[in-house]
Amino acid sequence: MTTATPPANGQVIALAHYAARAVLETVLARTGTTFHQSVTLNAVSSQGGTVEDDWIISRLTGSLKIEESAAREIVDELTALKLLEESSSGQVSFTDSGQELFDRIQPGVREVSARLYAGIPAEDLATAGRVLTLVTERANAELADV
Repeated sequence: MTTATPPANGQVIALAHYAARAVLETVLARTGTTFHQSVTLNAVSSQGGTVEDDWIISRLTGSLKIEESAAREIVDELTALKLLEESSSGQVSFTDSGQELFDRIQPGVREVSARLYAGIPAEDLATAGRVLTLVTERANAELADV
């Protein structure tokens, strides 16, 4: 007996997100890193290892849908752990330890991603990417009106 594939909707998308996140969190647990910390480290890395303080806070509030105070707590945690450092000029940068941690996490993330997306045709991934980007844009527009 086969089950029909459900159409993409909020529940299907959420189930995929939470299942993938749970797998990712097993990788992160090996280093004692939380999901929100990993998102922050990834964002800093995406900009070359140094970002404006306002940029990282905005990135976290926008992507994680958290309050500014919660975003600030994440940056403060990483600073207290000496993984990030804040300069007097308003920039946040990796410390050597932060870069090393990020570099240790990435192979596990790549392995998980490779397993989860294995065998899915590139065309399907491109379609899913377009659809999910559009849903995200629409949801963000709705939130902006609230």
